[in-house]
Amino acid sequence: MDFQLSEQQKALQQRVREFLEVELKPLEVEVELAEGYLSPEKRAEIREKIRPLNVHSSSLPRRVGGTEFSWEDQVIINEEIGKLTNALGWLIWAPAIVLKHANEYQVERWVRPAAEGKRDACYAVTEENAGSDASRLETTAVLDPTNHWIINGTKWHVTSGDVADFVVLQAATDPNIGDGNTLFIIDLDTPGVEILDHPKYMHHIIDGHPRYRFNNVRIPDANRFGAVGEGLAISKEWFLHERVLIAARCCGAAERLIEEATAHAQQRVQFGSPIADYQMIQQKLADCVTELAAARLLTFAAAHAADHAQSEEDRKIVHAKASIAKLYASEMAGRVADHAVQIFGGRGYMRDNVAERFFRELRVERIWEGTSEIQRMIIAYSLYKRGIKRLIE
Repeated sequence: MDFQLSEQQKALQQRVREFLEVELKPLEVEVELAEGYLSPEKRAEIREKIRPLNVHSSSLPRRVGGTEFSWEDQVIINEEIGKLTNALGWLIWAPAIVLKHANEYQVERWVRPAAEGKRDACYAVTEENAGSDASRLETTAVLDPTNHWIINGTKWHVTSGDVADFVVLQAATDPNIGDGNTLFIIDLDTPGVEILDHPKYMHHIIDGHPRYRFNNVRIPDANRFGAVGEGLAISKEWFLHERVLIAARCCGAAERLIEEATAHAQQRVQFGSPIADYQMIQQKLADCVTELAAARLLTFAAAHAADHAQSEEDRKIVHAKASIAKLYASEMAGRVADHAVQIFGGRGYMRDNVAERFFRELRVERIWEGTSEIQRMIIAYSLYKRGIKRLIE
């Protein structure tokens, strides 16, 4: 299997890389020291500059306002996004792939404006007692006699919930219908929706993860996203897609860390020689390069499988390959960040150093959109059902 980039893909990569290097990378330390704050005015300014790149909303079809890139192209875009700390690359907006399932009314009210960067979405699944197991939720949605849904519950870790204006929320509905969960689109200015707090996290990224309470929130059935009882199934499609892109961003982060740690090692002189001449440093860098090379192949293999999936069985294989890529790339990036901090020494412990920031920021990649433990379970179950050959071919 050949994962050499085409000339068109190389041009895409270079276009995104140059923009991020010039426009966003210089903001990293400023945003870090401001604990992730980036003014709305600056966000809007950058977004207008991003628009001509035509790489936003890359997973959504053109019929709903997206730019409709292949999975492999999305990996290329996200590798470059991953090279920036503080999630500055997220300014290239990318509404969830599952929004392609919206009906005509929902497309015009929410999806197309989000795809065009005129509205911002967030996704609310996790709760205090529901994380890895998203099938058992305490947030409920009950249909009343007027064909309106009444929603009650609290959601945790609502990433981008501080900058979004609508949310895709998963709630428990009739347990006898489908998977017992249903999705709803809710404008965040709807009565009964409130932010409880803005918890502090290890990282200082430009989007927060507030906790939301939904208190007797009343919405029409037109806001129901997908069929009743299909909420978990639709969310799983989003998880699968995001796992591949997480793997891509982890590869991008690792590439930058290796580049910067290598440059430092070649310049830093101790005991009369650059530390790059010492075998212990060489071993760390060599291991990092080898692991990154393996992670990139796994990530492109998952994207390639998704681009060419034709049957339901093919899509199940993509599920396993996405887990393999996410598991390996996220853990690889953590190891690379640790090695980079060590190579930078005391400098690697300073917040204005890229290694220090990535050391904190990359830790969550082993948790969100399915923990490493969940990925191992998915891989093992797929192995039992389909055998080793299907997973590695």
